[in-house]
Amino acid sequence: MDHGAYHTAAAHDHSAHQAHAGHAGHRMGTVTWGAAAKATLHCLTGCAIGEILGMVIGTALMWGNVPTMVLAIALAFVFGYSFTLFAVRKAGLDFKTAIKVALAADTVSIAVMELVDNGIIALVPGAMDAHLSDALFWTALLGGFAVAFLITTPVNKWMIGRGKGHAVVHAYH
Repeated sequence: MDHGAYHTAAAHDHSAHQAHAGHAGHRMGTVTWGAAAKATLHCLTGCAIGEILGMVIGTALMWGNVPTMVLAIALAFVFGYSFTLFAVRKAGLDFKTAIKVALAADTVSIAVMELVDNGIIALVPGAMDAHLSDALFWTALLGGFAVAFLITTPVNKWMIGRGKGHAVVHAYH
């Protein structure tokens, strides 16, 4: 999705945006690691809330591992998208356009994050069967989030540098 797809030059002055404090590094081709880390942390926050909520619900309902993980992943996407959706709606976008922006901004980031952190949970011996009260559950989950953050940050840096992913959101704040 093109960074400029949702706004016109008259509605948004790129030179002012590029010079705007706090947005340095978001121009195509000149992305800082800090900007990429901030975008990844934004994604991780939504993913973590959704995933933990899904694990708690699945455990409370005494579901098995697969349905609990499916719910956790689905909620990770919902919460991950919702953070962006609320931000761009607050900036004045209509709901349909805001959905498109959220999907463009976060899909790859959330997918990579979920693949990595759930892969780690699945690979840690006993983690899938650990209870919410077990240190193994939380160690595997938090370790998975940490590794996912480290792997997703370069992905986000690459995407932002090409005007994709989180770069799409910067036209609206």
